Amino acid sequence: MYKPDLFDVVELKIDLPEFNLNRGAQGTILECYPDGEYEVEFVDEDGQTLALCAVPPEKIAVVYRAQSKQKKQILQQLLSVVNTLDDERAKEVLNYADTLRQHQAA
Repeated sequence: MYKPDLFDVVELKIDLPEFNLNRGAQGTILECYPDGEYEVEFVDEDGQTLALCAVPPEKIAVVYRAQSKQKKQILQQLLSVVNTLDDERAKEVLNYADTLRQHQAA
């Protein structure tokens, strides 16, 4: 079993009824806290956030490892910048990133 890292996808090993999440729900690590817990964002199939909560490592398992170390550093920097923006500007960043992704796919 891998130790979760930033932007890894994890799966719940147990139900979290206080967040209306069932065993098997998947989410992305957004923060690694010094106390060993992880801030995980759980989303539905449309990308809407179901829950954002701190979860101890014994309640999750890594199902997908994030990309390279360099990409993780870039994502961390981007996340820290986006967190300083208002909602409108953050959506602009998301739209721009999606445009770049579409151009790369073409």
